Amino acid sequence: MTTLHFDILIHAPPKQVWATMLQSPTYERWTAAFCEGSRFEGSWDEGQTMRFLGPQGAGMVAEIAANRPGEFVSIRHLGMIKEGVEDTTSDAAGAWAPCFENYSFTAEAGGTRLRVDCDDCGAGEDWMAQTWPKALQSLKTICETPT
Repeated sequence: MTTLHFDILIHAPPKQVWATMLQSPTYERWTAAFCEGSRFEGSWDEGQTMRFLGPQGAGMVAEIAANRPGEFVSIRHLGMIKEGVEDTTSDAAGAWAPCFENYSFTAEAGGTRLRVDCDDCGAGEDWMAQTWPKALQSLKTICETPT
């Protein structure tokens, strides 16, 4: 499985970047780069189940493997959701699950270096390589824009 790496410098403190990235409604704004209408259901607490969904209810089911506020988040993707039904046991799900999506927040002069290490969870390496930079730029804009 291929792991892709992305990073961006955001002119905001690590805890602000972490909160903006994970909390509604800003989560929905930056993840629109992946799918307009993206949302999550669940808790970001370590060990908890999360459902990452598009507007029609399809998406992925995952577990929060780690969450250290302002430092690190690890998402263990376990399967797919189709028509509201979680699939963690089919051959299709087993072909890529589990895969990980990790976010590292490092204080750097002028802000936070956000690094994303993301296994290709079946979305396609080319699509991820095009979409992640757009999503991170959106997150940067949200974090750096005064409210």
